[in-house]
Amino acid sequence: MLFTLALAQAGQHCEEAKDYVRVEGAVLEMRLLLAAAAAILLPTQAIADDHTMTDTPELTFERVFASPSLNGPSPRQVKFSPDGRYLTLLRNREEDAQRYDLWGFDIESREWRMLVDSEQVGSGRELSEDEKMQRERERVGNLSGIITYQWASDASGVLVPLDGDLYFAKLDGSVQRLTDTEESELNPKLSPRAGYVSFVRDRQLWVGEVGAEAAPITPKEGEAIRWGEAEFVAQEEMSRLTGYWWNGNDTRLAVQRTDESPVGIVTRAAIGATGTKVFDQRYPVAGSDNAIVELYIMDPDGGNRVKVDLGDETDIYVARVDWGKDDYLYVQRQNREQTVLDMLRVDPTTGESEIWFTEEAAREDYWINLSDNYRFLNDGSLLWWSERDGFGNFYRFDGSDWTQLTQLSEPITELVGLDEDDGVLFYTAVDGVLTQQVYSASLDGGNATQLTDADYTNSASMDPKASLLYVTRSAPDQPPQSYLAARDGERITWVQENALDDEHPYAPYLAGHAMPEFGTIPAEDGTPLHYMMLKPEMEPGKQYPVFYYHYSGPGPQVVDKGWGGALAQAVVDRGYIWFALDNRGSANRGVDFEQPIYRAMGGVEVRDQKAGAEFLKTLDYVDPDKIALYGWSYGGYMTLKQLEADPGLYAAGISGAPVTKWELYDTHYTERFMGDPREVPEAYEAASAIPEATQISDPLLLIHGMADDNVVFENSSELISVLQENNVPFEMMLYPGYTHRVSGEQISPHLWNTMFRFLESYGVTPPE
Repeated sequence: MLFTLALAQAGQHCEEAKDYVRVEGAVLEMRLLLAAAAAILLPTQAIADDHTMTDTPELTFERVFASPSLNGPSPRQVKFSPDGRYLTLLRNREEDAQRYDLWGFDIESREWRMLVDSEQVGSGRELSEDEKMQRERERVGNLSGIITYQWASDASGVLVPLDGDLYFAKLDGSVQRLTDTEESELNPKLSPRAGYVSFVRDRQLWVGEVGAEAAPITPKEGEAIRWGEAEFVAQEEMSRLTGYWWNGNDTRLAVQRTDESPVGIVTRAAIGATGTKVFDQRYPVAGSDNAIVELYIMDPDGGNRVKVDLGDETDIYVARVDWGKDDYLYVQRQNREQTVLDMLRVDPTTGESEIWFTEEAAREDYWINLSDNYRFLNDGSLLWWSERDGFGNFYRFDGSDWTQLTQLSEPITELVGLDEDDGVLFYTAVDGVLTQQVYSASLDGGNATQLTDADYTNSASMDPKASLLYVTRSAPDQPPQSYLAARDGERITWVQENALDDEHPYAPYLAGHAMPEFGTIPAEDGTPLHYMMLKPEMEPGKQYPVFYYHYSGPGPQVVDKGWGGALAQAVVDRGYIWFALDNRGSANRGVDFEQPIYRAMGGVEVRDQKAGAEFLKTLDYVDPDKIALYGWSYGGYMTLKQLEADPGLYAAGISGAPVTKWELYDTHYTERFMGDPREVPEAYEAASAIPEATQISDPLLLIHGMADDNVVFENSSELISVLQENNVPFEMMLYPGYTHRVSGEQISPHLWNTMFRFLESYGVTPPE
């Protein structure tokens, strides 16, 4: 998946607001939370409103990427202990914004304390290559310390993965080391009843009682066979990061067996500063064979193993796996074309399956977007998210008939919580394209109630009993905040107010903070395209250069009314206008808005972004000869396609880690939008950035990490060769040892200073 990494390069990758507040076991009494609220959470702060321009220091790229983060604190994975006594979260350090420790608040004693200090407990051992790559898939490769944890269901402690090993932190402050190996323990889990700890090591699934020695429960079958791990495309493109699943009573597991032998090998030369490591990476490029995925159900010791019947066709995707409340296994099987999804109901004793229902793409020239927005209900029915009416809405399936529960004309984006006893559903949905709000609605399809402030864009999660909301919100003038709320949306207390007072890291720069302007321009078919613009302090009669940031690919939404981070402000402070536009094909506008890229990537996006450039040229304060493009990943690809399509329209282009030929990118992502290159080679030829690369006449800066395992370096090396062999001038900056995520406290400013030195060398500069 290209988008998250691209956002990270743009400096706009704020902390995801999908961390869950979990209350399991005993019911939390609301009065206890209210009584303890003031002491439990961080103190409230008044927002500062008295700043003067004379005190504003220069906002450099060095400061943007330094610690403490200018976004303020960013707690992750907020959870309640199952007995309701503790609130826990991962808190990043002030002196190192990327390192996280586990903190807890004891409601009875009303005290915060660090439960696990990642520097004191961790070994500092280097992670295995498998874990490094998996972290890249999870988008946490830049974080250190504790990145995840899991409460034991009896609230006796917390399972903590750290530096490749596993620890069990008890509430008395003691920490028990569960593993001590050179290999990493991947995908660790406590079983639902806390009887077992399980993990993947050296391509096998290991299980043991908590505190006892674990043993492999699957065979060792060579380098091409992996047990218990999600295959590459599942991790990278399907948001499925695990390859095994416990049932609810600790008696059976479903385990994935992956045969990677059909997958082609990409010899990836990870060129580093002091040497080169060569990896033979199994990478299924578009039009090639995928891994063969099988499922087996077995006991915790590996016994009573049965194979799941996934059908006769092996060229499929196992998209999701769940245990239902009837103790049957439910498997979402997607066809290679990603136009049909079957929900299989599997007998766990025999492995036999039947098709429970089938979901088909909303249009013939569209695809199925996978989702985690579904829930098995107590009465045996299923709450299900679907785009079948053109927008993401909820439906209920009772085993034979469907009932549509919501009928919104803007997409529902996430299932937040569900209270079956009261028949109430909680979800987030797009509101007016540029924000997302949290709503509650009755399960019988009744009217929805908005629970969040429309001045912010919001996300939320809930405890399993849907008694509390954990809301994260932001606005163009407010970095992310988080708070606890009652189920009616009424705020109980802040978890992290993150107020922009005089103590906030961003306070010195607040006086110069540019608020974005929002607007729309029409696409060629009249569809309104939303844009965002941040302006520097301008003098009348002068014209200013534009730093045109774009991603342009399927999936993301770049323009919204959330906090954009300090990077755009640093660009504006240099005297540039920051501009971004969401073209057709981007997310959160429904099926018809996304569909035009079907088998035509690099087409409609180029034309829509061109409309943005032509709009900019009509503004009297824009220098029409100084509009510079920048994009990373899909955005890097789009920079190339835009320079090729419209020579002279842009002053310069910066292409970061671009896909240059879609035959070089992976199956699940590429074929979803482009089809199989063996069947539609003409679509791939038209989408490629290679055939017309020699048409590039405007200044080009090409950037790539030389150890990129996502958009492999061959994408750039082929482009480099074509440009050189045709005497087409360009500039280049390569980063030895860096993957698709070229970032870090020193590397990020180097990257951005390089880009602006490039622009300055070609006269793309502010007026004197």
